Amino acid sequence: MRLRRLTLQHFRNVAFADLALTGDRHFFVGSNAQGKTNLLEAAGFLFALRSFRTADNRALIAHGQPEAAIACELTHERRGDTRVLIKLRPGGKEVTCDGERVPRLADYLGHFPAVVFSSQDQLLVRGSPGARRRWLDLALAATDATYFSTLQAYHRALAGRNALLKRTASASELLAFEHPLATAAASLTSLRAAGIATLSTHVAETYNRLADSAEPAALTYSPDTAPLDAPAWSALFAKNRPRDLVMKTTLAGPHRDDCELTVSGKPARDFASEGQQRSLALALRLAEVEYLATRTGVQPLLLADDVLGELDPARRRRFWTALGENRQVIATGTTLPDASLGTWQIFNVTTGSFAPS
Repeated sequence: MRLRRLTLQHFRNVAFADLALTGDRHFFVGSNAQGKTNLLEAAGFLFALRSFRTADNRALIAHGQPEAAIACELTHERRGDTRVLIKLRPGGKEVTCDGERVPRLADYLGHFPAVVFSSQDQLLVRGSPGARRRWLDLALAATDATYFSTLQAYHRALAGRNALLKRTASASELLAFEHPLATAAASLTSLRAAGIATLSTHVAETYNRLADSAEPAALTYSPDTAPLDAPAWSALFAKNRPRDLVMKTTLAGPHRDDCELTVSGKPARDFASEGQQRSLALALRLAEVEYLATRTGVQPLLLADDVLGELDPARRRRFWTALGENRQVIATGTTLPDASLGTWQIFNVTTGSFAPS
């Protein structure tokens, strides 16, 4: 997949921009707080219908404006030449693809894969389980409609049970939500185990390239509760009712799962060096790229937001090499990339304006 034109209007500090992208590698250079990340955020929104920086879409609309717009023209392995338009308003968003409105997220998600490399990715290694769980859910949901619907069903049932726990509901009332919760929990843990088994292979391979075989890395599934079938989950939720009623929330289940990352067999969060953690965070994103490409048959767009500043030169070169030559990369930074890394289309960024170099 190739993004050929990106147009923004009233998106954060970008009043208007219309960028024609030529070739496969594009670099936006400028000082901090000029709008480089805003551009990547807009490009990423086109493909995920969500920002990688905020959950509040109102923050994306320029101050004083009623709406923002993002449009793109792209060449797609399956769809051919395609146009996407997104209008963001305080009350929601409107998406059209080739002139037809997209009514549901499930009808759009996964068709236009993109992977964002951000400095915040280190939280995937040393942050809370929630960050790793979100990464996993997004990767799996983007390629598997069954996973997406199962995840939705689980969280609907979980929200219903938690609401009842907060008002000390009866066992019969709780049971009405525990049955669908148990069914979804059994499916979700099974799908996660299978997905992580595939992703773990990609993580090991990509980290090996970044670290030049210096030490092995691994990704493993660390479920909150050992995977169970639906009847066993139902029994567990029933057993936990007294404790959950006291705490007013569901304390056990897939919503507390984690993925364990190790380097040389030791937990990366506690024992990996700063450089190893940064390389492992990049390896997770590169594994996501390989996973999406394999599952969808579409090469993801790669968006790299000033992620390499603190890597040593050797690992930095290996990262660019690991991206592959047949993928489109849009990157940002305060200094230009090394000339040895190939030819880049350069844009200079100043206060929300983008000037070709």
